Amino acid sequence: MRIPLPPVPLPETVVDVAREYADGTRTAAEPRDAATVILLRPSDTGAGPEAYYLRRQLSMDFAGGMAVFPGGGVDKRDFDLEDEHWAGPSVATWAERLGCTEQEARALVCAAVRETFEESGVLLAGPSADEVVADTSGEDWEADRVALEGRELSLTEFLDRRGLVLRTDLLGAWDAWLTPVFEPKRYRTWFFVARLPEGQVTRDVSTESSSVTWLPAALAADQADSGDLAMMPPTYLVSMEVGTYADPDAVLAAAADRRLEMFCPSVEPLDDGWTLSMPDRLRPVLAARRA
Repeated sequence: MRIPLPPVPLPETVVDVAREYADGTRTAAEPRDAATVILLRPSDTGAGPEAYYLRRQLSMDFAGGMAVFPGGGVDKRDFDLEDEHWAGPSVATWAERLGCTEQEARALVCAAVRETFEESGVLLAGPSADEVVADTSGEDWEADRVALEGRELSLTEFLDRRGLVLRTDLLGAWDAWLTPVFEPKRYRTWFFVARLPEGQVTRDVSTESSSVTWLPAALAADQADSGDLAMMPPTYLVSMEVGTYADPDAVLAAAADRRLEMFCPSVEPLDDGWTLSMPDRLRPVLAARRA
């Protein structure tokens, strides 16, 4: 499967529909909040940071067959995490970084950690604010992961049962994308970055993916360019940008200074046709890549 990559030429029919949303003739679908985590590790070959990708099942309604990062929608119980289970930057600090309310920030960070554990077996939590779980591969951890995935267990209940705190300091804020107005399913997705904790390993456990792989982010973008790896434009652009850094530490250092603004692609001119816009900061990065 090959998906057109930015700048994506748009059919005139799509442009016409977008205009109808713009002038109020049609009403856009209400977006759902979601969080996704670009899980990183150093490359043995010096090819820049490697990222963890899942290929979604072809049967999935949204982004079927696409390479994605671990993530998913916010659960209403993600709003309920108490401060005793929170370690790292305050909720107020995260709200400033993510460009949202404190209530939303709490839920988004919780969703990021929960979905990463559900879809990769990696847990960004520990017994204290300066410790992280060293191994989550046992049968008891798998039982808890399945219970979380099936919504039989909330993140708060899981952390309380295990005596753990959320290590929010292991996350960085990276990007924020809103699905275009003309799509029937829409998400407000916040992208986080995190380094694979020492001692933990990823596992192919997600029921929503057909395969998983670690790839240098720059190589993943190359494979998308060649048509060997299907990606949605935000995943491609994020991979492209992350791939310009030397290692995970450099990515996390860059994330520390970021303050996110939600970006919704809109229709803009492209030669004698139309395309979807992208964040201005990524235009020179893409131009250099295509030069």
